[in-house]
Amino acid sequence: MKDFLLVFRTDYNTMPKASPEEMQASTKRWMDWIGGIAAQNKLTDRGNRLVPSGKVVRADNVIADGPYTEIKESIVGYSIVKAATVKEAAELAKGCPILKVGGNVEVREISVL
Repeated sequence: MKDFLLVFRTDYNTMPKASPEEMQASTKRWMDWIGGIAAQNKLTDRGNRLVPSGKVVRADNVIADGPYTEIKESIVGYSIVKAATVKEAAELAKGCPILKVGGNVEVREISVL
C-alpha cells in the first residue's frame, strides 16, 4: 500500500454561509466519510481544515500575504489515505463532502524517496 494526499479545494468566496445546524450536518458528513475510510483500514492521517489566510515565502526572502487572492480555488484541508494505486485513492475521494459544495479533491501519491 502507498500513501496518497487528498487535497481539498474550494472557493472560499462562494461557499454558502451555513447556520449552526448546517455546520453540524456538514461536520457529520465529513466524519462519516473519514470514518468509512478508517473502517477500511485505509486512513493514514485524517488531516485538518486550513484557515483561509496565510503567508507565502518567496525565493528572494520576501514574505507576502497568501494564499493568492487571484486564484479562485483555495486549499481548505487535506487527508492522507492508503491505497494500492492512484485510481483506488481517487475512488476513495469520490465520497468527499467537498464535492457537494462545488469543490474538488486533488489526489497525489506521496513519494518515499
